[in-house]
Amino acid sequence: MSYSNGIYYSANDYFRSVFSCKVYKISLDAGCTCPNRDGTKGTGGCIYCSSSGSGDFAQNAVLSVSEQIERGKKLVMEKNPSGKYLAYFQNHTNTYGNLLELEKKFLEAADCPGVAGIVIATRPDCLSDEAVSVIERLSHITFVMIELGFQTSCRKTAEYINRCYENEELDMAVGRLKGKCSKIHVVCHVIFGLPGETQEDMLRTVQYALNAGADGIKIALLHVLEGTVLAEDYRKGLFRCMEMDEYFRMLGYVVERIPENIVIHRLTGDGAKKILIAPLWTGNKKRVLNSMLKYFRENGIRQGRALK
Repeated sequence: MSYSNGIYYSANDYFRSVFSCKVYKISLDAGCTCPNRDGTKGTGGCIYCSSSGSGDFAQNAVLSVSEQIERGKKLVMEKNPSGKYLAYFQNHTNTYGNLLELEKKFLEAADCPGVAGIVIATRPDCLSDEAVSVIERLSHITFVMIELGFQTSCRKTAEYINRCYENEELDMAVGRLKGKCSKIHVVCHVIFGLPGETQEDMLRTVQYALNAGADGIKIALLHVLEGTVLAEDYRKGLFRCMEMDEYFRMLGYVVERIPENIVIHRLTGDGAKKILIAPLWTGNKKRVLNSMLKYFRENGIRQGRALK
């Protein structure tokens, strides 16, 4: 298998195989909340999550889905000659709420010119049979990708970050999705650098996600954002963030152990600069990506087949 970056099976490689061209995500806000924000399971949300619910780059929920998409198109139109987009319902938990209203929004997005597919970010514990049925119906109309926020398989860490669900929810969620429609592309989101976690803890998290049946993995470095509980702990000196070389070493260790058929949707990320406290070296995403690929090439990092 050949990769565009010469090293691993990226989201760009995967989407080109599906759509025969490059596609761009447009981040949308469906007006959802989260069960560990509204008191159903907890309050305050995950301790690293900003008030926008990981949707710092999303459009305004006051606008209709169609209006959000049109605004998003304008931001990337010049660098997107194919004119194809993915409607990315990113903000908060997008299967948590009135499912009839959410389905209408998903269908509205699918019907917009240039939209080639739908991406829905949610939590494993918010995929009821009814929610999965909505996703299954949508998958007969357009390409569907589900992003599941997992973050860690370490139960102690999950409790610390206020995730408010057990690991087994991931296994059940992926099972329900795959049982309804095998063509749904399931991606698991994990975070490296969570306080107290070791290299083996992070690798175990990736392994857990893949054993659950995820088709892709999305890795983020822990960011400390203003206004979060995590920011309070950081200022108290309770933990430190990973340095760039340290993070690259961890990524290399994991990439070599991820099977070649697994799509690596992200290895770098950047928090909203206006609220980013640490690590500040992540601020220039392009420079970080180029430095990471340089590190991989210099150290002979190649995606492997070690995880089972």
